[in-house]
Amino acid sequence: MTRVETVEKEVETLSPEELTEFRHWFAAYDAEAWDRQFEHAASSGKLDALADAALAAHRP
Repeated sequence: MTRVETVEKEVETLSPEELTEFRHWFAAYDAEAWDRQFEHAASSGKLDALADAALAAHRP
């Protein structure tokens, strides 16, 4: 059994209250991970071309 399958099985056993708590925790965890990924992409210049294209599209 993979780690993901193990986690899935554990999640399936949570009570409704525990599942609500888990959802809140996971939403915050996922948002923080996405923020870190976005910040890394932005600081490394990976988004520069997209930003330049967006700015150019809105220049008079």
